[in-house]
Amino acid sequence: MGSNLPFLGSAEVSDPTSIKAAAARVEELLGGSGLNILINNAGIAKPISLDKETLETMTQIYTTNTAGPLLLGQAFLPLLKKAAQGSPGSGLSCSKAAIVNMSSSAGSIEDVFIWEFGQVVSYRCSKAALNMLTKCQSLAYKEHGILCVTLHPGWVQTEMGGSSESFKPPLTVDASVQGMLKVLSSLSEKETGTFLDWEGKILPW
Repeated sequence: MGSNLPFLGSAEVSDPTSIKAAAARVEELLGGSGLNILINNAGIAKPISLDKETLETMTQIYTTNTAGPLLLGQAFLPLLKKAAQGSPGSGLSCSKAAIVNMSSSAGSIEDVFIWEFGQVVSYRCSKAALNMLTKCQSLAYKEHGILCVTLHPGWVQTEMGGSSESFKPPLTVDASVQGMLKVLSSLSEKETGTFLDWEGKILPW
């Protein structure tokens, strides 16, 4: 049976060497067990309008928000496979083996959430691409017993989300985390490859 690890710090997700080192360190700490869940939470955004976007900004945001989760999924795949193989039953779940990519409703092409609040084009594009990555991972890794899902934490009162008294996002960190934990505990094979919010509602691609 695989093990759940405490938070170990963060890898530099735009650096393949750092990612490989993090995977090696986790493998060492697990001592032969597998890893049940990989949560790709790193993300950056820059409040730039469409006419001010640059190749440099797009590349930087995409590297962290999209390529990072791709590389992390690859690096931790052997440990996730090991957890899945050591878990009884054929169904998928977060207690067996899972990749959770933290996305945003701002990456929904159909919804284009809070455009009037900020265009943040590079961020939106990177999250839309992350959603597709999750779909691809769900198809490729299902045979290994690994559930893959994209999760939107809500518009949360954080440094990235905004926390000023004049314009405060509707969701506290605690409410978001509690909601996501409840969602993760209930996921099964039918949810793999889906785009869900912190309450478990399916979001439009």
